[in-house]
Amino acid sequence: RGTALQPLLKMSYSCSKVGDPRPGQPYKGGNFCAFLPDNKEGLKTAKLLKKAFERGLTFQVKSFNGEERVTWALIPHKTSWDGGKARNGYPDAQYLREVGTVL
Repeated sequence: RGTALQPLLKMSYSCSKVGDPRPGQPYKGGNFCAFLPDNKEGLKTAKLLKKAFERGLTFQVKSFNGEERVTWALIPHKTSWDGGKARNGYPDAQYLREVGTVL
């Protein structure tokens, strides 16, 4: 295995906004971790993911059993270093191309 970039994003408790399941209600945050290869394409993707995060496109608030919580939005992330595409992990030869298309 090569080296990998591992961004860690921490979303705190906060209040949801218009467009979320229950605007104005508190929601539960969490720690989110994703992996990118430490190469030219991975660094390019990291910059695009940072822009998406700054624009509020990385996460969404969803309701689970009456509790609002933060989840990944529609941008695909690799949350495991193994397990393949079916488990949001590597190997996945198409990932960087696919996430680049979404971004």
